[in-house]
Amino acid sequence: MKNRVEELRKARKLNQEEFAKQIRVSRQTVSSIETGKYNPSLELAFAIAHFFGKAIEEIFIYEEEEPR
Repeated sequence: MKNRVEELRKARKLNQEEFAKQIRVSRQTVSSIETGKYNPSLELAFAIAHFFGKAIEEIFIYEEEEPR
């Protein structure tokens, strides 16, 4: 799943550590979300969306995989 977390975080001039503290996760979790290595739980996705004042769909972009 693609996301705009890094873009939105940088627009607020926050580093990963500062953002992680705000949403109560580790910096490593933020890094993994931003690189697409980890999809957040629904609860965490809502927390991120709330932090940025946006709908989840504005931050996380679901793309269906092509059938093989």
